[in-house]
Amino acid sequence: MTLLLDIGNTSLRWAHEHDGQLGAMERVRHSGGIPVDVLAAWEQLAPPSRIVVSNVGGDAVAEALRRVTRAYWHLEPEFVSTRAECAGLRIAYAEPTRLGVDRWLALLAAHLDNPTAAPTLIVDAGTAVTFDALRGDGQHLGGLIVPGIELMRTSLLVGTQIPRVDFEPVDVLWADDTATAVAAGSVQTLAALAARVTARLELEAGAAVRVLLTGGDAPRLRTALLQPFAEIEELVLRGLIAAGG
Repeated sequence: MTLLLDIGNTSLRWAHEHDGQLGAMERVRHSGGIPVDVLAAWEQLAPPSRIVVSNVGGDAVAEALRRVTRAYWHLEPEFVSTRAECAGLRIAYAEPTRLGVDRWLALLAAHLDNPTAAPTLIVDAGTAVTFDALRGDGQHLGGLIVPGIELMRTSLLVGTQIPRVDFEPVDVLWADDTATAVAAGSVQTLAALAARVTARLELEAGAAVRVLLTGGDAPRLRTALLQPFAEIEELVLRGLIAAGG
């Protein structure tokens, strides 16, 4: 069994993989370390043979992971790095290390599971929201990074008297109070950008675009998207299976 971990800016996702099959995924906020409930869950696992990791969460959580895996299983985690080319995927960045490994793994998973060779847009909604465009032949065209839902809201609420809403506006376009307008505006902004870049990629590729939605805030964004999409929460973990093999 291989233990796969996706360490984001705020969340940790993990699952086990055996013979190419991904087990059930778990997700927690990590706060710069390995949470107690994760430790309790890992105590019940059969010892893995490998631990393969995507980490954009920083050195502190990486070191915490090393201490845990050494103590539990006498194993060193294997941290995956972005590669310029892999399994037919070719990234657009001249310096591969400047492309976040989570974005690269999502691209790799999308490329390897694309039987119709459709042009693809990956929308990864987390602390930041990334948009990555992929041609059907595996050429990454590049992407965009914008603040995520909470970052956008906080930037407006800090230093003002606008209250934070205690609910999530669903499919709200015309809000009838200021707090809801801020909350809904952050979601609708991302949905509008997704529609724009989908249309641009469709024009450039001359074919219908496959949209993949992932990330911890995907449930908050899904109701606002105008185009058809597939939501794949474990997209980075799927990429880890391919990259870590």
